[in-house]
Amino acid sequence: MRFVFTGRVIEWRGPSPYYFVPVPDEESAEIREVAAVASYGWGVIPVEARIGDVLFTTSLFPKDGGYLLPLKNDVRKPQGLAADDEVSVEMTIDLQLRVG
Repeated sequence: MRFVFTGRVIEWRGPSPYYFVPVPDEESAEIREVAAVASYGWGVIPVEARIGDVLFTTSLFPKDGGYLLPLKNDVRKPQGLAADDEVSVEMTIDLQLRVG
């Protein structure tokens, strides 16, 4: 499954700051349809994503019926991304690897 969307970077301040891009509602609904097959546990879903020139792997976090795409510092800092920046995301969930 491939998705292309834009979103605003959000910051969550816990013991240390974390940055995410919320997956839009429409895409989140499609992901929920395959979550049982795609998840490796706790509802997290492995993805490959691209923001700008940076390709990375991570796992979507379920949150309030949607999903959050975590932005590691290795992705965020080289591109100068901060909270409230709008980004374009290309993201793939490889269901072939999760099935059977």
